Amino acid sequence: MQLRHANWNTIRCFCFLIFCGIASPSMIWADEADKLNAIITAEWNRTLQENPTMASQMGNRTYNQLWSNESTSAIEASQLQTRNVLKQLQQIDATQLSGSSELNYRLFRREYEARVAEQPFQLYLMPLNQRGGIQDESNLADSLQFDSIRDYEDWIARLNAFPVYMDQTIALMRAGIKTGMLHPKIVMQRVPGQIRRQIVDNPENSLYYSAFKTFKVELSEQEKARLCQEARTAINERIVPAYRVFLKFFEDEYLPASFDKVGCWQRPDGQNMYASLARKFTTTDLTPQQIHDIGQKEVARIRAEMESIQKLVQFEGSFQEFLTHLRTDKQFYFDDANQLLAAYKACCKRIDPELPKLFKRLPKIPYEIVPIPDQMAPDTTTAYYQPPAPDGNRPGRYYVNLYRVQDRPKYEIEALSLHESVPGHHFQIALAMELENVPEFRRYGGYTAFIEGWGLYSEKLGEEIGLYQDPYSKFGQLTYEMWRAVRLVVDTGMHSLKWTRQDAIDFFAANTAKSLLDIENEVDRYIAWPGQALAYKIGELKIRELRATAEAKLGPRFDIKNFHEVVLQNGAVPLNVLEEQVNDWIDKQ
Repeated sequence: MQLRHANWNTIRCFCFLIFCGIASPSMIWADEADKLNAIITAEWNRTLQENPTMASQMGNRTYNQLWSNESTSAIEASQLQTRNVLKQLQQIDATQLSGSSELNYRLFRREYEARVAEQPFQLYLMPLNQRGGIQDESNLADSLQFDSIRDYEDWIARLNAFPVYMDQTIALMRAGIKTGMLHPKIVMQRVPGQIRRQIVDNPENSLYYSAFKTFKVELSEQEKARLCQEARTAINERIVPAYRVFLKFFEDEYLPASFDKVGCWQRPDGQNMYASLARKFTTTDLTPQQIHDIGQKEVARIRAEMESIQKLVQFEGSFQEFLTHLRTDKQFYFDDANQLLAAYKACCKRIDPELPKLFKRLPKIPYEIVPIPDQMAPDTTTAYYQPPAPDGNRPGRYYVNLYRVQDRPKYEIEALSLHESVPGHHFQIALAMELENVPEFRRYGGYTAFIEGWGLYSEKLGEEIGLYQDPYSKFGQLTYEMWRAVRLVVDTGMHSLKWTRQDAIDFFAANTAKSLLDIENEVDRYIAWPGQALAYKIGELKIRELRATAEAKLGPRFDIKNFHEVVLQNGAVPLNVLEEQVNDWIDKQ
């Protein structure tokens, strides 16, 4: 980013004054772009300060001894600052901005408008669900670098600070009980088992102790013994007692108060809450009903393609019998978790050399394929992706679920790998992190509709690199596309149209070959995370629409590498911004 009257080093010198309220951007900068950059930088610093575990995961060790401050006063102060920042943004004359500064302004202001619009719904009163939260904070250690004695001492300090974090979390959840900001019992009944995994008699069996089992830095035996003893003491006296208190609160108070039915509509102003979440995650103004209708149409279209494959493999029987065959025939499953992990790795090795056919730039940051941690695997989905550390000390991670390998079909490996690794999430996110002259909120943030839309679009690219070599693997790709279309129907169905959980499971099972384990985990994910699942199909439909438009208008001049470059060159952006960028590129051709 080129500044006209200041540079980033100068801006950072003033950010502390701005952040502390001693000075305002308007007092310091004479240029609108400089005002904007000062606000953006100060807010990024605030983001790291308020989210110390995120900062640690990004390789910033400044807050390595801290958990986030989840007190009501801290949350209210943060929300007030967000509103004040939005007022500052509204005072900037955007007509004086151009190029990257104008795009930064649009994206940053949109993000803060969305945050302010969400504040009345008090979503912070639901600080955890069955897929993650304070019951799983031990996983943080897997993302950290322990390459100095200070790193180990910081982790021990964090363990000792844990009870305050736990007390604040419980206080938020109690407030959630009083206000009706709750999750349904059906998903929250999974949490007590996760809490119990943190309650151990021997501290060396604690998941929080993992960093002390093998030291990655040269230390004297005396220093190692001291650190291990301090860690055991912290776990015995701080971590385990905190989880015992939490388990009692959860089972005695929280779980009984949780909703018997599913759906966002049960919460205060729940219908408006869900409509707001739908707008946020899709970056569109589509209503829940419109999204539901789009999903039904996509389900019908994909179903026809799936039935054509059933005919191709000459399966005699109904479509439902074909799905049962795919779920139950042992030829489609491995017997051993190591075989499944090896198959994921082999698939990615086949994909990697094909990428230059579709892209001008490849990410420099590597990725790895690793199992989902055992303590969370039974309650989570088939796979997910974790971005790399910005400092390069940790690669991107494609996490795969090896729990109950007999329910993980071989035919889903290709589509899933394309989505979560390359050219999907790792490819897109790593390229965004490597962007130059853009602020951190664009390099490390983004919009779900773009990120997940790109992931789903990437599954279709498997056809263009010859990855789907038999009808069943192609059916696996269609199953995954159908899965995302089904999401539009069941997510809106449960959260707006008052479907039951069983309604959602039945619709899912009637249209996909996914196992019942996967279906139940997926539906429970949608129950706990309203609106997020809408982003995938809505985003993919827009990217495919833009590609079709470019192909039609450019004809033989259309180049797939150039199209992908335009889509990815600015990181994850709202869908309307992406459409503007692609249309501008088409016009310039």
